[in-house]
Amino acid sequence: MSESHSHGRQANARQLTAALLLTGSFLVIEVVYGFISGSLALLSDAGHMLTDVMALALSLLAIRIGARPADRQRTFGYRRAEVLAAAVNAGALFAIGLYILVEAYRRLQEPVDVQTTPMLIVAVLGLLVNLISAHILVGGSGDSLNMKSAYLEVMGDLLGSVAVIVGALLIRFTGLTWLDPILGALIGLWVLPRTWALLKASVNVLLEGVPEGLDLDALRTELAGVPGITELHDLHVWSVTTGEHNMTVHLVVPLLTPGVQEAVELIADRYGIEHVTLQLEEANRHGDHAAHLHP
Repeated sequence: MSESHSHGRQANARQLTAALLLTGSFLVIEVVYGFISGSLALLSDAGHMLTDVMALALSLLAIRIGARPADRQRTFGYRRAEVLAAAVNAGALFAIGLYILVEAYRRLQEPVDVQTTPMLIVAVLGLLVNLISAHILVGGSGDSLNMKSAYLEVMGDLLGSVAVIVGALLIRFTGLTWLDPILGALIGLWVLPRTWALLKASVNVLLEGVPEGLDLDALRTELAGVPGITELHDLHVWSVTTGEHNMTVHLVVPLLTPGVQEAVELIADRYGIEHVTLQLEEANRHGDHAAHLHP
């Protein structure tokens, strides 16, 4: 690892730590005042902010654990810990989203008084916290997908804070308390698809499924079209962690034709596959030859 790359990782870790501490601290305040004010919208926004805290923690975890080398027990290292954490968090967040929807329905049947002053104050403070966190993270979002995802999570939470502010003002001036559960339900409905997508993607990685967005049939066709390859089988593509894809494949060629490995390497690179293991077998011989590629 180059010195500049190492410094970049350290800077990203510091930025994520600062944003995590800031957002996590405010999350506690938002939950407490959500119960004090009786605002479901504020609690729903707290659930959304919890997704931000989880995203920031996972991004920081990815940096910390990703730096740990593989050992005799875990030859792929500890990178899958990020996916395990994501699956657990997504399941918990999905349950929270469902609770918000059920509570919103109950409150529409039996309205609850909402204290708009603490609701408004906390929502404004939440907006400021998100703005500060976004400013902290924006520096590393241009050159790191990990940092960019964390930055987008925080920016998305700005919408929730703005929605709660608008809701508090409308309730304050119109007295329409039913706006609060409606607003809470809308925020919950916005969070649920995101957490479901995260859960689905995490489970797919844990089951070593084909990475989302990768067309296995198209990949197979391209590999079979490489000059010299007469047979292709045992093609497997999976992810160790998010965005890190592996491939193994058994290829049969009349002879160990020069250029086959290079051609497969180029195809794998186009599909975003970082680690490739080839088993090349001569069609007229019983032996085979294994080749390991790292595009």
